[in-house]
Amino acid sequence: MAKRVSLMDYHGGNKKASTARVRVAVRLRPYMDKEEVNGKRLCVRGLDSQSLEIVNWRNQLETMHYQFDAFYGNDSTQREVYTGSVYPILSKLLIGQNASVFAYGPTGAGKTHTMQGSPGQPGIIPRAVRDLLQMARAASSTADDETWTYSITMSYVEIYQEKVMDLLEPKNKDLPIREDKDHNILIPGLTQKTINTFADFDEHFMLASQNRTVASTKLNDRSSRSHAVLLIKVQKNQQVVPYRQLTGKLYLIDLAGSEDNRRTGNQGIRLKESGAINSSLFTLSKVVDALNQGLPRIPYRDSKLTRLLQDSLGGSAHSVMITNIAPEEKYYFDTLTALNFAAKSKQIINKPFCQESTQVTVQPTMKRPRDDVEAPTASRQRKKSKTEDNEESPNSSANATQYKLNLASLDPAVVERLLKLDKILTEKSIKDAQLLSTPKRERMALLKKWEESQVEIERLKERQKELEQKAMVAESRLEKSDNSLSDCSVNESTFRAPLRGRNRITSTAKAKKIVRVLPLQDHNRQQNAILEEGLPVIEKKKSKCTGSENELGWEVNIRTDLLQTSREKILNLLNAGSVKELKSLQKIGDKKAKLIVGWREVNGPFKSVEDLSSLDGMSVKLVSSFIKANIMTMVAS
Repeated sequence: MAKRVSLMDYHGGNKKASTARVRVAVRLRPYMDKEEVNGKRLCVRGLDSQSLEIVNWRNQLETMHYQFDAFYGNDSTQREVYTGSVYPILSKLLIGQNASVFAYGPTGAGKTHTMQGSPGQPGIIPRAVRDLLQMARAASSTADDETWTYSITMSYVEIYQEKVMDLLEPKNKDLPIREDKDHNILIPGLTQKTINTFADFDEHFMLASQNRTVASTKLNDRSSRSHAVLLIKVQKNQQVVPYRQLTGKLYLIDLAGSEDNRRTGNQGIRLKESGAINSSLFTLSKVVDALNQGLPRIPYRDSKLTRLLQDSLGGSAHSVMITNIAPEEKYYFDTLTALNFAAKSKQIINKPFCQESTQVTVQPTMKRPRDDVEAPTASRQRKKSKTEDNEESPNSSANATQYKLNLASLDPAVVERLLKLDKILTEKSIKDAQLLSTPKRERMALLKKWEESQVEIERLKERQKELEQKAMVAESRLEKSDNSLSDCSVNESTFRAPLRGRNRITSTAKAKKIVRVLPLQDHNRQQNAILEEGLPVIEKKKSKCTGSENELGWEVNIRTDLLQTSREKILNLLNAGSVKELKSLQKIGDKKAKLIVGWREVNGPFKSVEDLSSLDGMSVKLVSSFIKANIMTMVAS
C-alpha cells in the first residue's frame, strides 16, 4: 500500500512552502558568415553578464534595456551556458523535486544547438544526463545513502501539429496527456527506457532524434517542425522500512521557433506546420500573461505544449528558460518579441516540493476455521459463567432476602405489575437467545434478509391485486364483445371472426377492408353471367352487422375482357417501353427496369408477362403480385 506524501521546506518549526521564480537566461547567437560579409547592421548588444540593450524601433537614437538572470554573448560557450544556468538545479532531482529547462526563441536563433549541440560541442541535454548519472552513482556509494538505490529512465516525445508522438517507439502516435489524482502530468502508453550509463542514453537518444520532424526553409536548413520534450525520471528507493521512494523529473524541452511565413516561404505542409507551431506558442504567451495577472483560470488545456509545461510554469518545478535571439537587424521584431516574452516569464513564481511515496507493509491476518474459533469461545464463556457463579454464590442468599424485603414494602398492585413485567422479559430473552448468541455480522445479515423478505411479500401482494383487477376488466370486455358478435351474421367466405379465448382481449376497432381479385378461371365461368346481368366493371359486395356501422369487407370482380386488355398493355410496355416508361409500372424501380431492358436486348421480347420470373430477383410470387397490382391500377384508371 503506497501513500502519497508532499514534503515542504520547514522554517522555524512551521510548515512553509518554498517558492522559486522562473530563471531566465538570454543567449545571443553569433553572426552568420554570409550576413557578416554583407555588412548587415546589428540591433542588439550585451552590456554585462545580466543585461542587454536593443534599438528602439520607434526612435533609432534610443535603446531599450532588459535585465535578466544571465546574459550570454555571441562568444559564450556551451559549457558556460550549462554551468551557469542548468547545473545548479540538477541536485534537486535527487531529493524528489522536479526541474525544467526549455529553449525559446525565433526560428534560426540556435535553440536546438543550445539544447543538443554537436559531438564537438555537446549541449545541455547530454551534459545534464551525464552529470545526473554521476551524481546518482556518487550518492549511492556514500555511507549515508547505503540504504538507498537510484534508477534513471528516459522518455522522448515530440508535439507535431498538436499530436504527441513517441520518438522512442514511432508506432505510438497521438498519445493522450492525463493528470493523476496528485495533479501530476503524465502520458499513458509512453515508452520508458532505463539508462545505467551514458552509452545507454546516447544509443537511445541518437536513434530517437532521427525520428523527429525537421525540414528546410529559407531561414534554416534544418528547421525543427515540432516541439521536442525529453523526460528524465530519477527514482530514489529506500531498501529498509518504511521503504520510502522519492521521484524527481527533469524536462528538457526544445521548442520550435516562431515563424514569419513571409520570410520563410512556407507553403503546403510547411505552412500548416508553421500555423500549429505559432498557435501553440501563442497559447504559451497567454498562459504567461494569465499567471502574471493572477487570473483564476490558466489556459493550460488550450494546447498540448502548455499542458506538458504545466509543472514548469506556475507548477512544482524549478524552471530555467533560455531565450535564444539573433543579432541581425532583419530579425529585429522576432528578437524584440522574444525579449518581451522572457521579461514576462521571469515574473512567474513556482512552488516546488518533494514527491515522496511511502510503502506501508501490512501483516496478513490468518483466519482460523469457524469450528476452531467457536470452541475456545464456548470454553471461555463456560469458565466465565462458572467464575461469576462462584463469586456471586456467597451473596446470593443475602440478595434474595433483600429482594423479598423490598417487595414486601411496596404496594401490592405495583408488585403485581412488576412480576408481570419480569415474566414478559424472561420469555422474550428466551425467545431471542438463539439470535443473540450468533455473531454480530451473521445477526445483522439475518435481520436484513428478514426485512427484504417482508418487503418482497408486500410487493407480491400489491402485484396480485393489480392482476386480479386486470383480469376482471378483461372478463367484462370479453362478455361485451361476445354479446355484440352473437347478434351479427357474417359470411365466412369474406370475413373470418377473431379467435376467442379466456385470456384474449378482442378489439372493437374497424376491420380491415379486403380487396379480392378473382382468379381467371372463376371469371371464365362467370363471364356470361356478368355480361347478361349487366353488372358494372367493379362490383362491390358489402356485408354489415345488423345494428352496427362496422364494415367487415368487400369483394371486387373484374370483367375478363378488361383483365385480358390490361395484361396485353403490360406485355406491350415490357417489350417496347423505355426505362422511364417501365418505372411507371407498379413494383418496378430503376434497377429492375434496367434488368428488363437488358434481358429484352439479349433474349428478345417477352412472350408473356409470366416470363418476368426468369429475371434475377423476380420469383413467381413477386411476378404474381406485380401482375395484380398493375391490373388494378389500369382498371381503376
